[in-house]
Amino acid sequence: MTQKTVLCYGDSNTHGTRPMTRPGVLERFDREDRWTGVLAQTLGAGWRIVEEGLPARTTVHDDPIEGRHKNGLSYLRPCLESHLPIDIVVLMLGTNDLKTRFSVTPADIAISVGVLLAELAACNAGPAGNAPKVLLMAPAPIVEVGFLGEIFAGGAVKSRQLANLYEQIARNAGAHFLDVGKVIELSPVDGVHFSADQHHVLGKKLAEVLLQIA
Repeated sequence: MTQKTVLCYGDSNTHGTRPMTRPGVLERFDREDRWTGVLAQTLGAGWRIVEEGLPARTTVHDDPIEGRHKNGLSYLRPCLESHLPIDIVVLMLGTNDLKTRFSVTPADIAISVGVLLAELAACNAGPAGNAPKVLLMAPAPIVEVGFLGEIFAGGAVKSRQLANLYEQIARNAGAHFLDVGKVIELSPVDGVHFSADQHHVLGKKLAEVLLQIA
């Protein structure tokens, strides 16, 4: 049986970063407690789940503090070509665009996601040189708490507007859509990252969604 390949392209919540209590300390959940790992275990041997989560990754922005390599657009095409053929791309970005340093609106973030969707449509990284199917996931709304609350000041209100905008962008691009904020909640520890139990909830939900898409 030919495996289906799923590329999970995102930021720290795809990487599996644990909720943070202080700056500079980045810890990662074990594979079995990351949603990507739960997804792989739930779907079984007929599926290959590729984890491409980078902490602080943005949609299309070079990060003036953390570096140009955080730009999700610049790495997307090389990533796709490295892992082709890809049946489905699961895309979840936009949370880091909410950082005060980027000064963008919710509409700006949605438009940036649209740029990524256009890149996916043009990449020919799917089976037989076609475009892969895409599941766009709107990130769960953040809460401004702890030291990350200062970095994301003003972002909570913006984050609550993303799901509706993402849904429209997905519809326009012919992509599938999932509102993560209707499936899980972010950790109260830092208001940005998933706790282990929420990774499990999301991974199991995604398995259901991908079986429908495939």
